Amino acid sequence: MSQSLTAAFGGLLMLVNLSAQAQASTDDAQQPQRISVTGSSLKQVDAETAVPVTVIKADTLKAQGITTVEQAMQLLTANQSSSVTSGAVGAMTAGASYADMRGLGANKTLVLLNGRRLANNAYDGSAVDLNTIPFAVIERIEVLRDGASALYGTDAVGGVINFITRSDMHGGSITLGADAPQHSGGSAYNGSVAYGWGDLSNDGYSIIASLDVEKQDRIKATQRSFGKTGYIPSRGVTKSSGNTFPANYDYTGIDGNTYTTNPESGSCTSPNTFASSNGTCRYDYTSKVDLVPESQRTTGYLKGTFNLPQDSVLTLEYFASQSKVATHIAGVPYSGMTVDAGTQFYPGNGITPAPTGVAIDASQPITAYWRDTASGGRQDQTTNTQQRLLVSLEGMLGEDWDYSTALAYNQNRFSYWLTGGYTNGDLIAAGLENGTINPFGAQDAAGMAYIKAAGASGKLMSGQAETLDWDGHVSRDLGDWLGAGRKAALALGAEVRHEKNYYATEAALATEVVASTGIDPSSGGAGSRDVTALYAEFNLPVLKTLDVTAAVRGDHYSDFGNTVNPKLSMRFQPLEKLLFRSSFSTGFRAPSLYELNSPDTFTNSANSWDDPVNCPSGTPVAGKSASAVCDTQFMVRNGGNKALRPEKSQSATFGMVLEPLQDLTVSADFYWIRLQHQIGALADTTVFGDPTKYASLFHRNSNGDLSISGTDCPGSDCGYVDLTNQNLGGIKTSGVDLSADYRLKTESWGLFRFGLNGTYVSKYIYQNEENGVWIQNVGVYADNGPIFRWQHTLSVDWTYGDWSVNLANHFKSHYMDQNDLANDTYNHHRVGEYSVWDSSVTWNATKALSLTAGVRNLFDTNPPFSNQGATFQQGYDPRFTDATGRTFFARGTYTF
Repeated sequence: MSQSLTAAFGGLLMLVNLSAQAQASTDDAQQPQRISVTGSSLKQVDAETAVPVTVIKADTLKAQGITTVEQAMQLLTANQSSSVTSGAVGAMTAGASYADMRGLGANKTLVLLNGRRLANNAYDGSAVDLNTIPFAVIERIEVLRDGASALYGTDAVGGVINFITRSDMHGGSITLGADAPQHSGGSAYNGSVAYGWGDLSNDGYSIIASLDVEKQDRIKATQRSFGKTGYIPSRGVTKSSGNTFPANYDYTGIDGNTYTTNPESGSCTSPNTFASSNGTCRYDYTSKVDLVPESQRTTGYLKGTFNLPQDSVLTLEYFASQSKVATHIAGVPYSGMTVDAGTQFYPGNGITPAPTGVAIDASQPITAYWRDTASGGRQDQTTNTQQRLLVSLEGMLGEDWDYSTALAYNQNRFSYWLTGGYTNGDLIAAGLENGTINPFGAQDAAGMAYIKAAGASGKLMSGQAETLDWDGHVSRDLGDWLGAGRKAALALGAEVRHEKNYYATEAALATEVVASTGIDPSSGGAGSRDVTALYAEFNLPVLKTLDVTAAVRGDHYSDFGNTVNPKLSMRFQPLEKLLFRSSFSTGFRAPSLYELNSPDTFTNSANSWDDPVNCPSGTPVAGKSASAVCDTQFMVRNGGNKALRPEKSQSATFGMVLEPLQDLTVSADFYWIRLQHQIGALADTTVFGDPTKYASLFHRNSNGDLSISGTDCPGSDCGYVDLTNQNLGGIKTSGVDLSADYRLKTESWGLFRFGLNGTYVSKYIYQNEENGVWIQNVGVYADNGPIFRWQHTLSVDWTYGDWSVNLANHFKSHYMDQNDLANDTYNHHRVGEYSVWDSSVTWNATKALSLTAGVRNLFDTNPPFSNQGATFQQGYDPRFTDATGRTFFARGTYTF
């Protein structure tokens, strides 16, 4: 690593000296101030660049009641979907939240802090967890809506999101706030304190320190009408489980045949149970999940900037954040549990009624499908910690060269804890078999004591991702080579990065709870690699109205080889009020260390299915129980794949910016993206939707079965569906980003500002395998979710004296739902558009005190109905909507 750093830095200095000798400065006149812009290593004079960049000011977000980065990303129209914190419920995502530009996947959106990388979430290595970004000190967010691998390398395929913190602060500030939903659950509280010392211009130094805390209460499924149940058969929602309470069971009749029944004989009167058409009970487990989990976030930030001799500036930056997410889901399902003949709860022995219709062969054990409601719902907590230490130096080399270099250490750590409701599967199996536990009714004292003693809790998994990164670049003006009235510019840069991660499971606890978590006790993995890169960027003014910029970057990865990615962009301004811009680039994303090295894990399929072999057309074959092969969740295997290839992309943009009237700016930026070799796992809807095509992915146990939820799996005889990582094929997408901004200043009524930002997707198709068929996804739920045809944010701001008022509308268009019904009434169900209005008022009461109050979701709009099966929450889709409802908020900031 040190040799690579020395070589790269030495080579860079040689280039600096050679270029400086060859080109002397020809113009000593005072130049306009140049600024750094996301998407370029050249400092710019003009705000409108050759690539489309959206700038979002933090003050604007805070005026709308936004207090987290996750909330801010939901308002970004180029962000097709966002993996939100609610996705942690039942899905073991380490409580992370991600952005997903253009719908290409969160791992193809590069997230930066002050222009430099952070460590990806250690749990799955896919992207930076937005929950760990220090929102309290964010000054602005710059969003590059274009590919940028030619500058930043991997991950910058769909775009780049750069969070810029405050550069200076004089004195201190304290902010306190609270959110109070109209409906129960979901209250939030937040506060921050910050202080700044010194002024870089006058004192030669500037130091900023801040602390930010936030707490969000959970929202239970039963606290919202649209998400309280997962069983609405009239609308295609049939989320339920055959592992219920009282338990369903298989028994052998005196005629020798096997039957399935329930001691309640189909009445199913216990809470959260309902009768099925075959005389058994089903359990509505989705009614026990969190729509929004409980979360806590704490972030500390420290930044010091110091002037050094010879026009250099030294910056020291450290931040640490911790995100805790606690989730609740239904009690553990136990499948295929034996209850011995002659035990006290065996049907017909006096406590549990005998089955009706066919007499039971009392000499044979029965097989129970039981839900452990006695232990309460399962509870887990994920702790995710991010920290970064950065030392940077920038300034001038001689009279001509700007330079910037930095050394950064990034670390992300997670730990996953079981905090309640889990039990030792072996002990539970023994207690059911010997008659200590009653699967068919209330527990007696001995049964409750036994279940309590079988409780299992503690840390189940942990992991860490580390990145040590050095980067440096230099830039300079070269001269007006073509008489355009402006100088050409050159930037040269290098980067050396070392990445490593590990993932470990606590074997003892994992062994106890393998039936309820599917985590392999022996799972664990680690990986590391080195990355070196050189890049260059050259801007040439061809005419007074035309600039052309070329960039190229070459990366070497120690684990898969080399990649070179160029970019060409153009900026044409024929009139003062009219600008055209375009770009073409290639990009790539290296498979993450987790995608390559992650251990195999087993979990339940997202949806319930009929086994295509053992339950064709919804009818079990002879000798198979309906509870085990029909309408149930089967085991799926997830894991890494060392044979993965990098993802490759080509992208192009063409746009225009027009100022037809004073203070009115409109823009349109068209984009086209082609991605090959995308990395991912097939959805269960894809595999079960065509079991013949994907027959090789069905792995059956010695009985010819797929293991179901609650089964002791993995094991020596485990059936599963293989959904491990693979290169799936391509994506083609295109569309246009539209924006308009108008400022109206009046003498009597103050200042009005009207804004519109929207994204229209004209095309999005993808493949599930290399050279496979293309699947349409715009306005249609396909496999893992929809791509919205149109999204926009419309805002009106009014400022008058010490008062300001904000009104904003956030809109997503309709789409066709995931699951279709056989009848015509709801076939091809249309998920309605989602339109939410927010409003706020800010009063600058004194020079030191500012107060803001407002309402999010002003008209209390419920999420549109959806019968999707990708999340534990049902009746709507929590990835694109907010379950909180109308929420009143207040903030107060005092500066001193």
